This record gives sequence, structure tokens and C-alpha cells, in this order.
Amino acid sequence: MSSELVLQFGINGLIAGAMYALVATGFSLIYATNRFMHFAHGGVVVVGGYLFSVLLSSAGLPAGIAGVGAIALTGMLGGALYYGVYRPLETRGSSTAVLLIASIALMIILQNIIQLVFGPSVHALQVTSGAAMSVGAVVITHSQILLLGSTLALLGLVMYFTKKTRLGSAMRAVADNQELAGITGINTTKIRALSFIIGSSIAGLAGILIGIEQNLTPTMGFTMMIKGFTGAIVGGVTSVPGAVLGSMTVGLAENMGILWLPSGYKDAIAFVLLFVFLLVRPTGMLGINKGIKK
Repeated sequence: MSSELVLQFGINGLIAGAMYALVATGFSLIYATNRFMHFAHGGVVVVGGYLFSVLLSSAGLPAGIAGVGAIALTGMLGGALYYGVYRPLETRGSSTAVLLIASIALMIILQNIIQLVFGPSVHALQVTSGAAMSVGAVVITHSQILLLGSTLALLGLVMYFTKKTRLGSAMRAVADNQELAGITGINTTKIRALSFIIGSSIAGLAGILIGIEQNLTPTMGFTMMIKGFTGAIVGGVTSVPGAVLGSMTVGLAENMGILWLPSGYKDAIAFVLLFVFLLVRPTGMLGINKGIKK
């Protein structure tokens, strides 16, 4: 086995991990402050990609403006999901199991709406040049460079926001102890809604970049959500850096694993890794066990 082949598969693993990390970051932000599994996040990823396509092709906007518009609209969608579905259920005393079922139903609804409007076929996004860079036998495309760079930039922005801003500090306080945060005067409902808006905006960015790299399909959100969820669990679902680290680990494990196993085992590798962490270290690499809301 040549070193160039190993390097190529390693780069492919980092690219896959970057896609999972974009999904896991928003999911982790929402989970940290709300303490339930928002699986409809995968549907929001799909909506973000298709909104970008509409603004880019149908509205004729430049790629940058179309991207900002799609990200803003998905953020608004996240806020609408919280205030329109989750918050009413919470005020009725619904359990986390009910919220989980509602989130799965929302994901299916969002994907079906996309399929109804755009059809079931693959939808291509032509934004970056199709040319690729190569060093020896190792190849990387411009869209993959954009994906990796955006993931690193996003991690830096999220870390700055959560560590250095007042709103970020309030979000961390709610994530640490919601009751104590409320006693100190923090409007926990608004902060939880804010996490949905920010997390869904990140989902919009994920949909755009994944669509550029892999094209769009109405059902891609389910697969990306499962992989993003796996990455978040491996890294630590309450930790944004952990979610990114875990996602990169999953991407690398999948792609390096198929050096020795058939490619059909790629998903199995990810799920084996998930079960190992659930059994051995359920808090993940960087996560802290703060309990789950009941």
C-alpha cells in the first residue's frame, strides 16, 4: 500500500469529517442549551442547501449574497421551529421522548416538502471551479478546500462567540445550569431560542457547502444528521470543539478503514465507533456529563 494512497484516503477522511462537523456544530449548540435531540436539524440542512440554489439560480443573486440570504432564512426557520413547535410542547410538560418524536416528524415533513417542490432527483450546485489541485497522486478540489477552510473558520467564530461575548456567556450559563441561570436574571427562553437560530444558521451553511461538494438530494439530511450526531457523541455532544473533533475522527475512521475493508462497510465503521463510545465513554472525548432534562 503506497503512502500516497494512504494520504489521499486521509484527506478524504478530513473532508468527510468537515461535512459531519458542520452538521454536528449546530446540533451540539442546540442540544447544550435545550437538552433534547433536535433531529429535525438534518431537515434544516437540506432546506439551507435548496434555499441557496433558489437564490443563486432563480433569483440570480451572486453566490456570496445568496449564501448569506440562505443562512439567514434557515436561522429564521430554526426560531420558528422552536417557538412554533418545541416551546408549546415544553409548556405542556412534554417529556424528552415526545420532543424527540416531534423532531423526527419535523425532519420528515421538511424533507417531503423539499421533494414536493423540487422533485426527488439530484440537484447540482455549480459555484466553484471543477478543476482540482494535485500533488503527485494526491488530489483535492477547490470545493473541498472551501469546505475545510469554512469548517475551521466556523469553529473559531463559534468559540469566540461563546467565550468572549455576553450572549455567548449567557448561553454557556444556561447550558451549565438552566435553573440557576434563570435565577440570575437570564431569560432562558430567549437564550434557548437563540441557540436554535444560531444552530440552524450553521445548518444552512452546512447545506450550502455539502451541496457544493456532493450535490443536493431531498433525503440527504437524514444521512448527514446521523453522521453529525455520531460525531457529536464521539467528541462530546455538549462541547462544540468536541463535536468537531469527533466528526473528524468519524470521517477519518470511515475512510481509513476502507483501505482494508470493502467500501460498503463505511457506515458500519462509524456505528461501531459510536457504540464503543456509548459503552466506554458516553460523554465523548471532550464532553462533560451534565445530565439530561427529564
